Amino acid sequence: MTSDSALADALSTGPVVLDGGMSNQLESAGHDLSDALWSARLLAERPEAIVEAHLAYYEAGADVAITSSYQATFEGFARRGIPHDRAAELLGLSVGLAREAAGRAHAKGVARPLWVAASVGPYGAMLADGSEYRGRYGLSVAELERFHRPRLEVLAAAAPDALALETVPDTDEARALLRGVRGLGVPAWLSYSVAGDRTRAGQPLEEAFALAAEADEVVAVGVNCCVPEDVDAAVATAARVTGKPVVVYPNSGEAWDARARAWTGGSTFTAAQVGGWERAGARLIGGCCRVGPEAIAGITAALRAA
Repeated sequence: MTSDSALADALSTGPVVLDGGMSNQLESAGHDLSDALWSARLLAERPEAIVEAHLAYYEAGADVAITSSYQATFEGFARRGIPHDRAAELLGLSVGLAREAAGRAHAKGVARPLWVAASVGPYGAMLADGSEYRGRYGLSVAELERFHRPRLEVLAAAAPDALALETVPDTDEARALLRGVRGLGVPAWLSYSVAGDRTRAGQPLEEAFALAAEADEVVAVGVNCCVPEDVDAAVATAARVTGKPVVVYPNSGEAWDARARAWTGGSTFTAAQVGGWERAGARLIGGCCRVGPEAIAGITAALRAA
């Protein structure tokens, strides 16, 4: 198993490739994710499908697999009648399944180090109503920290290489997550969902990124689950404000209709974009929703060529 510090160390030597969207990979394999638990449902029902999805990304060139725990919460599982202890097992299993995929990839000849980042989605993901794209849930920072901390503790205990604090829509939730990771002993990255030069809740990105500048636990700061066109400015701002490596993994460019639970529009994501992101300071580069293994292979090839 790769040590917890190895991923952070790798960021100082060159770009590290993240995987793509878990949901689109599972859907392409024929799995129905129309449930409120989204891909987290398969932790209990089809764990092998999650291993196969991770493996596809490792084989495509990803160095890091992000676990299927984005929408896995104690509250969400409880609504499905899954008790607390079993929910904790499923959260830990999400890390174990990614580790299993890394082991299979190594057995099939992949020789490079492979890492696992445990996904920690925002409070709005648990609500499953699209509010993770708005933020401002009417909860205090302390209330949000109380929601996140138990899940963070369970995921950290499963020994991922990093915690992916991802798709964060506003600064209140970022503050809660930064408090929540203190003392866990696992490095983290903080990644906002943005629209233009602001968080989804409307705060300037300079303000949002600055929250992580002095957080020792945070090894990278950036954006995800946004359109590719919003990445360039965000990378430059994150690098300038924090001095930390930048993480970027945008969507394909299609738009999510939360009411219809469907994607609309066309893809604008291309591997040709990643060279500019790297030059601006991005060190963790991948894709989010609707970005599959083929696109990750393209990112890998582009970064190696550069």
